[in-house]
Amino acid sequence: MSDGKESAGKVGSGSFFRSVKMVAWSFLGIRKNSEYQEDLAKVNPLHVMVVGVGAALMLVVGLIVLVNWVVAK
Repeated sequence: MSDGKESAGKVGSGSFFRSVKMVAWSFLGIRKNSEYQEDLAKVNPLHVMVVGVGAALMLVVGLIVLVNWVVAK
C-alpha cells in the first residue's frame, strides 16, 4: 500500500515539473509532437495555467528591468 501512496506523491510533483517543462518549451516554440501528446495526458491544466501566467509575468518584468537598465546608461 505504501507504493501506491509514494507513486501518487511523485506523480503530483512530477506533473508540476512536467508543466514547467511544457510551458518552457512552449515559450521557445519547439516540441516533438509525441512528447507534447504525452505531456497533455500527464499534466494538470491548472498547473499549466499557473506556470504560464508566472512565466509570462517574469518575462514582462525581466524586459522592463532590462529596458530601464539600458536607458539609464
